[in-house]
Amino acid sequence: MAFPRSFKSLTVALSALALFTPVSVLLAQDKQATGKDRTAVVTSSNQFALDFYKKVNASDSRKNIFVSPYSISTALAMTFEGSRNNTRKEMAGVLHLSMSDAERQQGFSTLLAATKAGPGKHYKLEGANALWGQKDIHFEPAFTSTIANFYGGGFNTVDYIGDKPGSIHKINAWVEDKTAGKIRNLIHPDDISDMTRLVLTNAIYFKGNWALPFKKDETKIEAFNMNAAHKVQVPMMQQTGHFRFVRENGLVALEMPYVDNELSMVAILPDGDVEKLGESLSLDEVQTIRSRMRSQKVDVYIPRFKFETRYLLKSKLSEMGMPEAFSDSLADFGGITGHKDLYISQVIHQAMIDVNEEGSEAAAATAVIMNGKSIEFDMKEVFRADHPFIFMIVQNATGSILFIGRVSNPVN
Repeated sequence: MAFPRSFKSLTVALSALALFTPVSVLLAQDKQATGKDRTAVVTSSNQFALDFYKKVNASDSRKNIFVSPYSISTALAMTFEGSRNNTRKEMAGVLHLSMSDAERQQGFSTLLAATKAGPGKHYKLEGANALWGQKDIHFEPAFTSTIANFYGGGFNTVDYIGDKPGSIHKINAWVEDKTAGKIRNLIHPDDISDMTRLVLTNAIYFKGNWALPFKKDETKIEAFNMNAAHKVQVPMMQQTGHFRFVRENGLVALEMPYVDNELSMVAILPDGDVEKLGESLSLDEVQTIRSRMRSQKVDVYIPRFKFETRYLLKSKLSEMGMPEAFSDSLADFGGITGHKDLYISQVIHQAMIDVNEEGSEAAAATAVIMNGKSIEFDMKEVFRADHPFIFMIVQNATGSILFIGRVSNPVN
């Protein structure tokens, strides 16, 4: 076929432009684009994080809370890749996925790459994904390749029908391995049935020492006021140092960095009821609190604490706005098998947190089952966490909230 001369000229001109554009410029443009995609995904995940925290805060009164919104949103985003029509619309609303497919996929890909401790780091951070499909069931190549290419999720064949114990063991062993043995038995026998066809899993593990560790011999047994009527005696860690800190609007907030200063714990301590704060806490408010922090001398008192949590999220996610995904008659995940024959039977999330004088260790796993400038001040402030408080572990470079929780009772 002969093309018009003008079309040939345009093609040559565009080719020449590409040839003479420096590689460094092209790489910079690509990096900028992927950076925007990651920022969009982080914003979506963080918005989901605060929405989800409010839901748990409302239902789990006076209990300790600990979840990884990163883990939940990543597992659900993989599931979202196979959703269609109204099911997709509902999930997009709950997960705040308003970007294009390419932006979302590239964003999660770069976020997954960032959620790893590179060579030479003095902390551990790893995120991993996997698919576990029933043998002899067709799964759309477009779906499995998307999960592999953008989420690093390898496809594994299991037999929920013929070997349920073996299938559960494989999934749980993978989760245990990816979380350094901290998340065990994520999947229980009752979570799987003969109708289970696919399980999507995410696991995340973090361990890091404080940039300014607490001295164990300065930890004292002190009172922690669970509420106006109840106190418990706890090991209260304490130190004085320069930390990012803010006091305003009935609360104080403190940021304690881990080694390498790439992740931090942000603790928000209200003057009053922590549950009331949880009712209204928004992503904008968290970002405002962090932006107003300044480095200053602070007397820090924070309890040593360690606990585990496990949540069945079907009802909470349905109430948040995606009930169709859990409906065996309405759910549309045609992008997974090519047919509207799958629905989410349950979303399981398990997490653990251990905060002590040396640092913190945190892990979480989720399974979707289908049937500026710091300014130092010499004035000394006090952060005394002797009553319930909210805390987060945040990746500083991306701003991603990897974990969020509430300490209502440090001795559980």
